[in-house]
Amino acid sequence: MPEKDPTLWVSLLAWLGTVAAALYAPGLSVAIAVLRVVYGNGGRRQMLIEGALCGLCTLSLVPLLEWLGLPPSMATFAGGAVGFLGVEKLRLYADRFLEMKVGK
Repeated sequence: MPEKDPTLWVSLLAWLGTVAAALYAPGLSVAIAVLRVVYGNGGRRQMLIEGALCGLCTLSLVPLLEWLGLPPSMATFAGGAVGFLGVEKLRLYADRFLEMKVGK
């Protein structure tokens, strides 16, 4: 019976502590994106799609922050920034960056 084993809860909480940044950063991104769409009088469909896309973009940025050697607490900033900017702005910035690096 798993509920009687105290080491299960210790292991679960330890695992949750290691993946916390990968969970709360996309959650923050989704929440900010949804509120931004609601504030801009967007529809329910736009709200759901924008929130999901921002959450997934943030989820893909968390390993990049680790690769750059930044602390895990920067994931919160990244999630907030992605949610605030939105996917259209991020795509615009990515296109500009790639054009600068690769050229036309």
